[in-house]
Amino acid sequence: MTNTIEITPEGVEQVPLRDYTERAYLDYSMYVILDRALPNLGDGLKPVQRRIVYAMSELGLKASSKHKKSARTVGDVLGKFHPHGDSACYEAMVLMAQSFSYRYPLIDGQGNWGSPDDPKSFAAMRYTESRLAGYAEVLLAELGQGTVEWQPNFDGSLDEPISLPARLPNVLLNGSTGIAVGMSTDIPPHNLREVTSACVRLLEDPGCSLDDVCELIQGPDFPTSAEIITSRNDIINMYVTGKGGLRMRATYVDESGDIVVTALPHQVSGAKILEQIAQQMNAKKLPMVADLRDESDHENPTRLVIVPRSNRVDLDEVMSHLFATTDLEKTYRVNMNMIGINGRPQVKGLMEVLNEWLEYRTSTVRNRLQYRLDKVVDRLHILEGYLVAFLNIDEVIHIIRTEDQPRYALMERFEITERQAEAILDLKLRQIAKLEEIKIRSEQESLAAERDGLEKTLKSKARMKKLIIKELKADAEKYGDDRKSPIVSRGEAKAIDPASLVSSDPVTVVLSQKGWARAAKGHEIDVEKLSYKSGDSYQAAALGRSNQLAIFLDSTGRSYSLPAHTLPSARGQGEPLTGRLSPVSGATFISVMMGTDSDRYLLASDAGYGFVGQLENMQTKNKAGKALIKLPKGGLILPPVKVIDVDSEYLVAVSNEGRLLMFSLSELPELAKGKGNKIIGIPGVRVVEREEFVVALVVMSEEDELQVKAGRRKLTLKFADLEHYLGERGRRGNKLPRGFQKVDSMLVLRAEG
Repeated sequence: MTNTIEITPEGVEQVPLRDYTERAYLDYSMYVILDRALPNLGDGLKPVQRRIVYAMSELGLKASSKHKKSARTVGDVLGKFHPHGDSACYEAMVLMAQSFSYRYPLIDGQGNWGSPDDPKSFAAMRYTESRLAGYAEVLLAELGQGTVEWQPNFDGSLDEPISLPARLPNVLLNGSTGIAVGMSTDIPPHNLREVTSACVRLLEDPGCSLDDVCELIQGPDFPTSAEIITSRNDIINMYVTGKGGLRMRATYVDESGDIVVTALPHQVSGAKILEQIAQQMNAKKLPMVADLRDESDHENPTRLVIVPRSNRVDLDEVMSHLFATTDLEKTYRVNMNMIGINGRPQVKGLMEVLNEWLEYRTSTVRNRLQYRLDKVVDRLHILEGYLVAFLNIDEVIHIIRTEDQPRYALMERFEITERQAEAILDLKLRQIAKLEEIKIRSEQESLAAERDGLEKTLKSKARMKKLIIKELKADAEKYGDDRKSPIVSRGEAKAIDPASLVSSDPVTVVLSQKGWARAAKGHEIDVEKLSYKSGDSYQAAALGRSNQLAIFLDSTGRSYSLPAHTLPSARGQGEPLTGRLSPVSGATFISVMMGTDSDRYLLASDAGYGFVGQLENMQTKNKAGKALIKLPKGGLILPPVKVIDVDSEYLVAVSNEGRLLMFSLSELPELAKGKGNKIIGIPGVRVVEREEFVVALVVMSEEDELQVKAGRRKLTLKFADLEHYLGERGRRGNKLPRGFQKVDSMLVLRAEG
């Protein structure tokens, strides 16, 4: 960024708009990153959270005090430290009080502070009362002991701590989420005992590896008893990079044949779960579920009852489906981005976080001990002066009464410092009477011993580590608890195939020339006698089952698929496929296919090219379909022909010139899509000019007979009669007898059995 600031004669700064906006945006970005959205590694708090906790401590709202109105706290925070909106400040305060949001809540609230179903259903701040929770002492206990740096508040009238002297790594214990400019953070909460044990292990053995630490820290620990089902390898990889993902799954039990969900993933609403399941029931995607109930109460915060339709329903299969299709299983993003002790944002792995926090804690303890040592040394210095005053009390009183400047007279007479002289002068008369030599010397001995201990600790890394470990263990004993979120190895949840929920009944899917489709029950349907709209008529039909897909083919060679059971009944005239599919402009639907995924069809164009394809490769969920057949120039799509056995069947092709060719179907390739290989030799120019093209294709076996129709004439040929037309793929074929060279269609007469 270039600095091109100009100052006018009137003293007005002129800055190019580009430079001004760039600087303003960068300033705003840094503010959001450093002073709003990301937590500090030292105390694990964002500025607004730190200010709330500090303001409450200044108001005397300790865990042992009475609750006070939350509006009082919010007013103090806004007025003294955080000049922002009261609603945002109160929401941050509420979050720290919700036991279902914070693993170790910092605030103890009275009144309506929201519920797991609706965390934002809390009452207004004028109705709720609050005080600090016991755990907040971990952050505040050492605040007034010279442990942290201070900075002026927004108007310079007060000082506030830059960070709080956390006795535990709160950044891991409670985690954090936030969105800054160009970066975000998602730090999951952890178990206090596990993290403390890992800190102790690192202090005792600084060379231990991440695997050693992960034996103690099993993984994140959310304020819910739902299961963490992420594999151990994935958790370790997440801790290596500081990035990854976690999956949580609800827990359930079987109570007399009913499914009872007893715990939900973190920040998942039971009401939303019931809504998601009810939507599936209404859409008839859960026919095995008969009823839903929410029996949650004060004793059972989560108790969702799912009633199966019968005792034959596989409960585990139902839950596997619900895990895959609802928030009963949820994925959480992990991005351990935080402001380090160097004041810079960075994504940190677990070992980096722990080591850096231990560095912060060591610095805090060193500051605390040095602060106390300075106090002790100062007090010993004053006690030496008191001892002088006690031993010379009458002379001290005389000097005070007679001298104009008693301070300097005392300093000169008894060779004491100005600090000692000042302390003697500040004594009240009644305190002078209590100045007993024994008491002074006793306090001196006690403080001297404390001074020696402090100096030894400050000079010895081993003693410093031992002290920190002792304090960590004490806090873990006081505030620690058992893991809430068990880490369990589970298989992947699978949704039930919608087709498996549909009964397998025989159906006939009928397609009209105008592209209307419907499904008639049964296979014995006279499709040409069905009712069609005016100007419309029968185009194609396919026999299949109601739980199969109907695959439609259009004139451009694209395929589309729709579940057969979703098509309208044949009692009516159907519905236009364009209402549910999106073919290209001008395309028309020409055919329909049904069967199992492994069923094969001969797909070809009248230009004489084709291939064998499986139904599985023609299916798509895309409304615009998928490209299946590539048309040669001038070619048109021919109706697909079902293939039973590629190795034993023959392909018979006939052109409008009356040329017929038969060859083994195995000579054609099996493709997922494409143009295919040449079936019968027709010059491309003649296809483009529509002078010669394929009229019909059939597939037959050696036991079948072929019926050729030309006008009103019919010619039936056995396989032996077709030897004259048997040849290699791609040949021109031989002419049919006179009178049958203008073929309209061919029909295969299947052998009985």
